[in-house]
Amino acid sequence: MTTAPNKNPELAPFQYEIGGVVLGTGSLVPVGNIEGLGSPATRSQDTDNANGDGTAPGRDFYGPRPLRFEAGIKTPGDPVKAAGILARLERTLDDPAARLSPDGRHVLRGRWPGHSTRRTYGRLRRVEATSTATAVHGWIPLDIEFVVLDNPRWYDDELSKLTLGLDQAAHATSADRSVDEVVGRPTACRRPAEPEHRPADARPGWITNHGDVPTYPSLRVHGPVTGPIRIWNSATRRVLELDVSLREGEWVALETRPNTCWALRNGTVNVANGLSPESRLDLFTLPPGRSEIAWTATDPSGTARLEVAWRSAYTTL
Repeated sequence: MTTAPNKNPELAPFQYEIGGVVLGTGSLVPVGNIEGLGSPATRSQDTDNANGDGTAPGRDFYGPRPLRFEAGIKTPGDPVKAAGILARLERTLDDPAARLSPDGRHVLRGRWPGHSTRRTYGRLRRVEATSTATAVHGWIPLDIEFVVLDNPRWYDDELSKLTLGLDQAAHATSADRSVDEVVGRPTACRRPAEPEHRPADARPGWITNHGDVPTYPSLRVHGPVTGPIRIWNSATRRVLELDVSLREGEWVALETRPNTCWALRNGTVNVANGLSPESRLDLFTLPPGRSEIAWTATDPSGTARLEVAWRSAYTTL
């Protein structure tokens, strides 16, 4: 398992970052107050009792999480720098990739004491200079609103990755249990323990979500392989089975994040029709803690590989 390099600016406790502009303690944009960091509003499905008192409770879903920053640009004696910071924030809001595309998102990063830097996804909806009376002195008070969409979770700023070949996948499932046992099917007999198997901690399929809530992985299979391709998680027992064959140099991507579930060959061709009925992309998550990813397919060359990318998910910043 590896961690991808992070090119974003490092944050200190009580600092935040939007579009490359750092806000908060010790920055040029101090923050006075933030509204909305608690639990997001819920969309309850309660129903009134038609024939008596009381209400039947339904399911409570989270709505969007609006975050409002009361901040200000503070560059004493340098109004040019203050205007430049305001312009950077306005250009971030105006980014067509995030503003005009239905699946476009801005990224808000933040860090609280005792935690590493975390991020959330949504739209920057408001950047307003509430007064320009003191702009000539390098002080511009700001009202910034960021709305968290899709889901209200915070994610690890570092992207974790795992690459798994078919030979490694077979080894990972044979150490203690068979494929049938991992996916929940009954098995006729149990393979005896073999002393030459490596310790559990060194098994190549282990995957860790350091957060406290499930997270959504991105999966990519590189050919050559002959389907069906089966990917499963040992803890959740969720399985993705895709009937597709790939030549050398081809790949198929499976995305599980909310509102972006897809199965694409080479990034353009929709192959979601090849998924089996029990293959639910929206339910294929990585639980908190350690679990195991494995996969099977037919690969005569022995060069096919599965790439898994994920960010640990948290309830709070």
